[in-house]
Amino acid sequence: MSSLADRVAIVTGSAGNIGRAIALRLARDGAAVMAHAKQNGDGVAETQRLIETAGGRADGHLADLSTEAGARGLIDAAVGRFGRLDILVNNAAIRRNTPFVEMSLADWHEVMANSLDCAFLAARYAVPHMQTGRWGRIVNITGITLHRGTPGRAHVGAAKAAMVGMTRSLALELAPDGITVNCVSPGLIDTERGGAAGARPDASKTMAIPVGRDGRPDEIAHVVTMLCQPDGAYTTGQTIQVNGGVNFS
Repeated sequence: MSSLADRVAIVTGSAGNIGRAIALRLARDGAAVMAHAKQNGDGVAETQRLIETAGGRADGHLADLSTEAGARGLIDAAVGRFGRLDILVNNAAIRRNTPFVEMSLADWHEVMANSLDCAFLAARYAVPHMQTGRWGRIVNITGITLHRGTPGRAHVGAAKAAMVGMTRSLALELAPDGITVNCVSPGLIDTERGGAAGARPDASKTMAIPVGRDGRPDEIAHVVTMLCQPDGAYTTGQTIQVNGGVNFS
């Protein structure tokens, strides 16, 4: 039997890149997966198709998770489709690159809403289902900006730092319910980037990556899936760096 057979997972922001890789990996290990995007219906449909073609179970849902109605709707859709909810991967976020002196309060709030608020609301509506089953895995995807800083991304770094704080508190609060809560922090990963995210960082100038290359989405998916396994029950409240060996000390 697959290690996640009979488990149900939601992966937010899974229309492509890291989110899609996580959805595919969880499905490969036996989980039924609800793929999600805010607007990219074609991307969600492709993630669902890839899972089903490989013999897995999947569905897709579009929702604005920065709203209570959107977050509740996603959780309800997964439970309605598959009957339960065991795993939540909070990957949905937006990346913006704005010089600090040009950053408006609206810019700040947009990033916070589409990263931190999404993770909070999705978890808020997912946790009661996990408590019912006395088992759950929540993985929040952060990023290297939080740890090393990035010019033009004060809002992104602040949102991801807040996610780490939320993770630590939830890990303590939910441990008696059999629910683990962790962060995975990717380094420079070879993904498609939207124009608003700015130019791709030059790794040779911004940091020395000991393994000598950018990471792949499937390498992030491997660590996320490891945390979601039944034998991941003793790992909680942690931030796992997946960055090729970059040291921030």
